[in-house]
Amino acid sequence: QVQLVESGGGLVQAGWSLRLSCSVSGIIFSNNTMCWHRQAPGKKRELVATITSGGSTNYADSVKGRFTIFRDNAKNTVYLQMNSLKPEDTAVYYCNAPLTWHDYWGQGTQVTVSS
Repeated sequence: QVQLVESGGGLVQAGWSLRLSCSVSGIIFSNNTMCWHRQAPGKKRELVATITSGGSTNYADSVKGRFTIFRDNAKNTVYLQMNSLKPEDTAVYYCNAPLTWHDYWGQGTQVTVSS
């Protein structure tokens, strides 16, 4: 019933930008913290950005100043704006709703940044 559907990934050149979207259904979206994670080849999944129901944000040090997480509660959508992309940003990016008793995840969207 709960669904998180991601879109916006792709192959881009270093220095370019992408905006990822995550459309959420099955929960009261406005009440929940939302997160973006990523997993690069051969690496563990990494928390990239978090936004609370009140709009407070946190970022991994590796993306501070380049990435912005924001949400549109009217559209039940959370976004990750990624600017100044680097090859080390290459990963599968996952949307996450960390509810109290269950973590819900999207299917992931591939971001590949060429050098």
